[in-house]
Amino acid sequence: MKPLLRSFLPFLFLATVPSCCPVAPSTAVQPVTQRVVLVHGFMETGSTFKMLRQRLEKRNVKVLVAKLKHKDGRGGLENLASHLKQDIDKEFGTEAPISIVAFSMGGLVSREYLQNQGGAARCENLITVSSPHNGTNAAFCYPTQGVKEMRPGSDFLRNLHLTQSRLGKMPVVSYRTPMDLVILPPSSSVWDRAENLEYPVILHPMMLTSASVLDDIERRLVTPSPENERPRLPVTGGRGRL
Repeated sequence: MKPLLRSFLPFLFLATVPSCCPVAPSTAVQPVTQRVVLVHGFMETGSTFKMLRQRLEKRNVKVLVAKLKHKDGRGGLENLASHLKQDIDKEFGTEAPISIVAFSMGGLVSREYLQNQGGAARCENLITVSSPHNGTNAAFCYPTQGVKEMRPGSDFLRNLHLTQSRLGKMPVVSYRTPMDLVILPPSSSVWDRAENLEYPVILHPMMLTSASVLDDIERRLVTPSPENERPRLPVTGGRGRL
């Protein structure tokens, strides 16, 4: 009987290990950002974000592609920002943390929402791509209120500059291309509050299809690393690769 019992002792020990020893925690990496709002630009519907949206959703990020009303800037950018706030609150509630990636005009709409409509309290990151932070001369070619507000020196832009301190320590990145024919001059995308990165992309809309730009955005939003820890100090300058 004793030899038989001794032969079973190793199996009895193994069977009791889970109950007496701690289980190692899961090593599955969760994305830094759980919810991302994509804000399109002038005369767009959000389809330009297709590639970025697919990337983020593959990383288990919940994505909202906002639909600005109206896409041609009618009613002004403040009004568009109010609709953006409503869409975000409807999709994610009023308090859940979000990050925003905005293209062109959408960057100014997002800043209005964050700086003047309370959005900064819940936003973890703001990324703008080819946005006219200092206006664009191309805005003199279209008559809607929102487009007029994108003209250099407009009251709307001056107010955004005066209220940007409301962003607090939020990490902000502004991507631009020196070959932009919509943001005129292209240096208008340089924002003194942001980390400014330049990529030699041929055309304005191709900024959202550039693999290098998308790689960098994805890394900042979903890859845990010391450089993604907050707060991030704003840095001006920098050049990216195509």
